[in-house]
Amino acid sequence: MRRNSLPALIFHAAFVVFMLAPLLIVCVVAFTPEGYLSLPTRGPSLRWFRAIFDYPEFVRAFRDSLWLAALSSTIAIMLAVPAALAIARYRFPGREAMTTLFMSPLMVPHVVLGIAFLRFFTQIGISGTFVGLVLSHIIVVIPFALRLVLAASYGIDRRIEHAAISLGAGTGTVFRRVTLPLILPGVVSGWLLAAINSFDEVTMTVFIASPATVTLPVRMFLYIQDNIDPLIAAVSACLIAMTAALLFALDRLFGLDRLFVGSGKG
Repeated sequence: MRRNSLPALIFHAAFVVFMLAPLLIVCVVAFTPEGYLSLPTRGPSLRWFRAIFDYPEFVRAFRDSLWLAALSSTIAIMLAVPAALAIARYRFPGREAMTTLFMSPLMVPHVVLGIAFLRFFTQIGISGTFVGLVLSHIIVVIPFALRLVLAASYGIDRRIEHAAISLGAGTGTVFRRVTLPLILPGVVSGWLLAAINSFDEVTMTVFIASPATVTLPVRMFLYIQDNIDPLIAAVSACLIAMTAALLFALDRLFGLDRLFVGSGKG
């Protein structure tokens, strides 16, 4: 096995430190006992973590953001799977146009999307509703879901499906027992990427959210407009910890390599 040289190891270590440093600084600042942003020079304190529960708006916004991300990414995946299979397998008129249509939200600035959704939802009477948030987030995250499912769909060996059909399996059985397991890494990674983008979306959501449907990123954005204290750092540290715990649990239960890459070839 070829080992990395010392310069390569130094470069990789510096790159990892560069990527993780902002997250670590946020987590350290969250433990400050001061009423302003500073490192905990007088010792760590849980003051700002306790303060989160003094603002039920953050807890409610977090719950709404989770529900919004899960719902929008699930619907996006349900649309992306048949679209990806059709695009990857068949040649039909309008195939490139359909692909471009699905990917077009990536080309439009989210500020423009926010204004357009605000205008459209106002006209049809769902402005400021949770339904409007879900519809807009589905459109924004579907390119991420489609891209990863499409990449997995291109690698399918159709002979496996033909073998299942020749053995008497129906269309639904073939999809459930053969096709879906083959594209599962793309489906899982596409769902997670869509959920992350939905949870973090703030630019577009600012325009279409209402006081009753404020997501956590929007709530944090509104809070820092009027306050400069470590509360936002504490909220961010909690999100970082929960994300790390989720990834660790998925790795222990299923293995991240199986979820995102698929089973290795024997």
